[in-house]
Amino acid sequence: QVQLVESGGGLVQPGGSLRLSCAASGSIVIINDMGWYRQAPGKERELVASITLRGSTNYADSVKGRFTISRDNPKKTVFLQMNSLKPDDTAVYYCNAGVSTWFGATLRSADYWGQGTQVTVSS
Repeated sequence: QVQLVESGGGLVQPGGSLRLSCAASGSIVIINDMGWYRQAPGKERELVASITLRGSTNYADSVKGRFTISRDNPKKTVFLQMNSLKPDDTAVYYCNAGVSTWFGATLRSADYWGQGTQVTVSS
């Protein structure tokens, strides 16, 4: 069983910063892509940023230059540093990871999600 546990959300004023963390645990062979998604009330879940095993990154246009995704492979953790936060960044942020695990003698890959952490940007 694989679990993703997020932390670091909260209430911050516009222009402020937050750092989200997501730690993976379980019978993990390898974690491939990791990413952060967000879902605001009444809106669809959207990709915020993603990072490959080797460190290549991808960002939504709305967060480029303000957010930075990184990962610590030995600690199976992904981070999202969020700077210059805006009210439009208010959402529940979800961690996602593509994880390979052994299923008997077979290596299987599947997507896993964290439980979500609330980020509220408001004065």
